[in-house]
Amino acid sequence: MADEVLTERRGRTLVITINRPEARNAFNLAVAQGLADAMDELDDTPDLSVAIVTGAGGNFCAGMDLKAFMAGEVPSIRGRGIGFTERPPRKPVIAAVEGYALAGGTEIVLATDLVVASKEAKFGIPEVKRGLVAAGGGLLRLPHRIPYQKALELALTGESFTAEQAAGWGFVNVLTEPGGALDGALALAERISANGPLAVAVTKEIIVKSAGWTEDEMWSRQRELITPVFASKDAMEGATAFAEKRAPNWTGE
Repeated sequence: MADEVLTERRGRTLVITINRPEARNAFNLAVAQGLADAMDELDDTPDLSVAIVTGAGGNFCAGMDLKAFMAGEVPSIRGRGIGFTERPPRKPVIAAVEGYALAGGTEIVLATDLVVASKEAKFGIPEVKRGLVAAGGGLLRLPHRIPYQKALELALTGESFTAEQAAGWGFVNVLTEPGGALDGALALAERISANGPLAVAVTKEIIVKSAGWTEDEMWSRQRELITPVFASKDAMEGATAFAEKRAPNWTGE
């Protein structure tokens, strides 16, 4: 994995850091590839339950590296976008946001499942101000994460919004003091990873996918997903641990 993206395992949590602080973590192709590799590691490692995406040096991601773009680089991966914006992982991802999360930075946040942000964090999809369109998922996801009329206003004006505004709209789960976003995300991740990793992954999958299911198919579709979980070693371990009044030892199997 390139130095532009760093990974560190913290128990059952994979911490993924965009590591271009000199460029406010603007993403280029190396960042996109590093994010894709990290998400593959998350989904391919049975005893990992959750990931956190954050940025080095006090900013999350200030958007696309325009210098690389002007030099002819396409800073995305076909079928995956900015690492995972077009194909998020099966397991949950938390964004830990400090400073700027603008343009593609906001689109990366929108591709995650939960958001922990510093009170000083700023979001926005300002592409229209440069004659561009927010093509990394901002227009597709923002209207489903904040009120529709507000999403339309922000997309058409290109204006930024604060973490406190975002929390009021339900977009940010946890607000922290400046410098505390990663610690807040780690605390949230610990609460999630205390649970069975298979059950957590399938729970996310059902919530995400069921929005497109009809009433006629939703129970059968859910049954297909939950049957392997109920037959898993972790399900047996959960029941045994409950009976023995101890913490379960999850394996993700």
